[in-house]
Amino acid sequence: MPDLTQLQLLTELEPAAEAELNRHLSQARSWHPHDYVPWDEGRNFAAMGGDDWEEGQSQLSDVAKAAMTLNLLTEDNLPSYHREITEYFSPDGAWGTWVGRWTAEENRHAIVMRDYLVVTRGVDPVALENDRMTNMTKGAHSDDLSGLLRGVAYVTVQELGTRVSHRNTGKVCNDPVADKMLQRIAADENLHMIFYRNICAAALDLAPDQAIEALADVITNFDMPGIGMPNFRRMSLLMAMNGVYDTRQHLDDVVKPVLRKLRVFERNDFTGRGEKAREELAAYLEKAEADAVRFEEQRDRYLERQARKRETMSA
Repeated sequence: MPDLTQLQLLTELEPAAEAELNRHLSQARSWHPHDYVPWDEGRNFAAMGGDDWEEGQSQLSDVAKAAMTLNLLTEDNLPSYHREITEYFSPDGAWGTWVGRWTAEENRHAIVMRDYLVVTRGVDPVALENDRMTNMTKGAHSDDLSGLLRGVAYVTVQELGTRVSHRNTGKVCNDPVADKMLQRIAADENLHMIFYRNICAAALDLAPDQAIEALADVITNFDMPGIGMPNFRRMSLLMAMNGVYDTRQHLDDVVKPVLRKLRVFERNDFTGRGEKAREELAAYLEKAEADAVRFEEQRDRYLERQARKRETMSA
């Protein structure tokens, strides 16, 4: 049986997209960014006089600053993601309505995070704006977003990864306001993930071999969308070393739950090419487990050394 074309996939999966859109609209909670921003803190800083940001004004740790900045710059690149998604989704019907709704909800995340950081003086607003200009001028492009099936597979993993990152960022901020805000964002990301994951499930039923090949290709070559932004390596390393988002979380909290929910290793409708893709996923999981263990060991040794240094300095 020949592979389905992109048009055939879009047409055959549109009923699933419509059902998922309706489910999302029935479950999505309306909220407003201004309700999650501590505006009084901004007035307090204004009363003190002066517009220049100073390091001492921030109550965030270096880890929290890195996580908030990376997550915000990722959300800022929404126009790039929107452009790429519209290339493999139809602009009409349920597909087009979903893209518009998804874009509006994601934009809300960037609005509230930036307002929070500027009002609380969490990070240098000038540096943040410079990074935003650099990041958005460069844009975001992922080879994973080529074709409907690979695109849907990518955003399924990406949305769940983003949910984990936002939720853990809220914890390291050590601020109940930031924690509540990022919990709200994470809840949105979870609903987005469910939309895309359920489209993946429908695609697996429609075209099993095509869908599993796309999923295996995306997962085994996955990069988070923030890669390439200013200071990405430093910020992502800080996050990984402090439990915000690391290889273990990516494996245990993102990849495995997606594969389990899609029942990838329980299905019996793959042919030879589909079985090959599933074997690639199994090999990836084995390697990823070893990589996660190695990272955890290296991180533990590093943290132990840092603790001994602090003890020596304070003695």
